[in-house]
Amino acid sequence: MNLRAFLANLEQTGDLRNIQEAVSPTFDVARLIYKYDGNALLFDNLQDFPGWRMAAGITARRDLLARALGCETEELVYKMAEAASNPQPVEIVENAACQEVVLENPDLTRIPIPRYHPEDGGPYITAGVTVIHDPDYGRNISFHRWMRLDSQHLVGRIVEKRGTATALSKSPEGLPIAICLGVPPQVLLAAAMSPPKGVDEMTIAQAMATTPITQCLSVPLEVPAEAELVLEGILTHEQNTEGPFPDLTGTMDGIRQQPTFVVKKVTHRHNPIFHALLPAGLEHKNLMGMPREPTIYAEVNKVVKCTGVRITPGGCSWLHAVVQIEKQGPDDGPKAIEAAFRGHTSLKHVVVVDNDINIYNMADVEWAIATRTQAETDLYIFYNQPSSSLDPSARQVPGEKARTSKIGLDATIPWGQPKAGYKRISY
Repeated sequence: MNLRAFLANLEQTGDLRNIQEAVSPTFDVARLIYKYDGNALLFDNLQDFPGWRMAAGITARRDLLARALGCETEELVYKMAEAASNPQPVEIVENAACQEVVLENPDLTRIPIPRYHPEDGGPYITAGVTVIHDPDYGRNISFHRWMRLDSQHLVGRIVEKRGTATALSKSPEGLPIAICLGVPPQVLLAAAMSPPKGVDEMTIAQAMATTPITQCLSVPLEVPAEAELVLEGILTHEQNTEGPFPDLTGTMDGIRQQPTFVVKKVTHRHNPIFHALLPAGLEHKNLMGMPREPTIYAEVNKVVKCTGVRITPGGCSWLHAVVQIEKQGPDDGPKAIEAAFRGHTSLKHVVVVDNDINIYNMADVEWAIATRTQAETDLYIFYNQPSSSLDPSARQVPGEKARTSKIGLDATIPWGQPKAGYKRISY
């Protein structure tokens, strides 16, 4: 389901909020996304940008994302895990919708790139899926934030030692890339996954839903054929100042010298829809956190019977998780805790619960903690562990992996204890 079909479905069911009033991409859009966080929005009237529309919050709710992928909310983790394990070939098509309009001399100032916060370094592309080709590992798609510098240049936050940075280091003349906005929901999810090197995330998207691709016009890359907007060009070794900008945790990230992207060509659909993603909003959290759930699920399922995983928004959808298991032995709880940390190394706190607990209801999870745990037997602390640079409380040393202490809480019914003492009353 492409973005337009998804929006039409949301409108039909009353799950889309249309914003008819004239709004500016500078600050106004961010205020409204924040006000209605958790809702899918479509801005129909962007000041100074006739012909453009803007969508936001389209994956801010799990049930809407599940609808786009044709599954139930509880099945999302299985859908992602199955797609990651069984990627499918992607069809290349001609006459793609993303190339209905071709701009040979693009001007980025004529694209409604939002500015979200007064402290931002500039206007930012936040929902762009970046497509590259690594000389050794092939196609890779991922998320990077891109700050507009002028009419033809962007500077991106390119995390060191990861896919795009590694490919750039192998490309002395610069790396051809394409930034795609308004892509189908399955592409958003796949781009946030971290499969083994050499696994093409586009084939993971195809395994979740049909995802045709098309050849770019100026760089040797293929992009989602149903994208709303594609920026083609070269990521150079020239450095420019990037930042500051809010991070997933809702705190401001700093200023760095980062690679500069020279935009050579822009293509888009007629009346294009720009996808705006509010930093630290629910959509940002879902797209960051949900793709970690299948990796946790896979690791836990190696040692115990795992029936569900949820990365929680209260933990910035990165640092906290709830793991649901079908307990079959006395050590299943601690086994699941250790496996969860292997499945997502940035995880800081994890709670393991039985399969009678609704992991999507934090009151249920808290009830399990209150009635089924004792700190002296059920609390596990792991000292000086690899951590996330997103955690401002972690020990951060420049050039080194962040370190932290981690906590696992076994909130399952103690093995061998009378069930009557722990079972919840239902009416």
